[in-house]
Amino acid sequence: MSRTATPAPAGKVIITCAVTGAIHTPTMSPHLPITPDEIAADAIGAAEAGAAILHLHARNPENGKPDQTPEAFARFLPRVKQGTNAAINITTGGSPYMKVEERVLPAATFKPEVASLNMGSINFGLFHLAPKYETFKFDWEKPHLEATRDLVFRNSFKDIEYILETCYGNGTRFEFECYDIAHLYNLAHFADRGLVKAPFFVQSVFGLLGGIGTHPEDVIHMKRTADRLFGSDFRWSVLGAGASQLRIAAQSAAMGGNVRVGLEDSLWAGKGKLATSSAEQVRMVRAIIEGLGLSIATPDEARAILSLKGGDNVGF
Repeated sequence: MSRTATPAPAGKVIITCAVTGAIHTPTMSPHLPITPDEIAADAIGAAEAGAAILHLHARNPENGKPDQTPEAFARFLPRVKQGTNAAINITTGGSPYMKVEERVLPAATFKPEVASLNMGSINFGLFHLAPKYETFKFDWEKPHLEATRDLVFRNSFKDIEYILETCYGNGTRFEFECYDIAHLYNLAHFADRGLVKAPFFVQSVFGLLGGIGTHPEDVIHMKRTADRLFGSDFRWSVLGAGASQLRIAAQSAAMGGNVRVGLEDSLWAGKGKLATSSAEQVRMVRAIIEGLGLSIATPDEARAILSLKGGDNVGF
């Protein structure tokens, strides 16, 4: 593989914050941002707390359902850009129920500095969350969760190629979301073909039903495999789902990696305590990072580490 990347500065940790996502439903937390105003405020608050990158999804403001139309993103993207210097990352994952042509539209339209890219198909189980709630605020929520008993989140090689071909001409780089070890090998395949360029921003995802687990050995195995495949040509980050969020973030930071938090990944700020905002989780993980004698990367430092094109070169 022919790859080149400059070394990342020692002791700098990039915090990514994912503020709403498509997994949690409105019933699960009153603090989950749904409207454009709420998404913009939560994103800006997370940046003020120390997030260098903001990973953004959109929602239908009437019922909280995931919405992957460019029009939905247009309602908050300019406000987030104006309110913070953080790099903006637009999802191409959308929702597992969506086709790839729908999922890629916002990133293709707005040409962000970063877009997420799921690196393989997985069973995507959320059905185990449904029994936790006696009633739901909106009628779509329970069927949305229950249907994942028979849901494969499709990210075929053809789908990945489609997203790469659609977005790379815009100068957008990718947060490569890897839910299992095979996804690292898929990324290596695309690197061998010259379709992705170093430095690779590898986001290892732990704890979703259908993907790799949350044991410390799982985290080590993911990092060890990425080291072997990509050497110095990748920047590693982790997200832990639910209660494992901060534990896995601490392990990554201690191993020289980066971290992702936010209400997309976990609704919690300690056992039995709902986080009131994504910013609360950013402050918590920042305290862990700084307690380890490390420091958080500013947005411009993150841009340099990941070779991003800069906020002046986006389409919003």
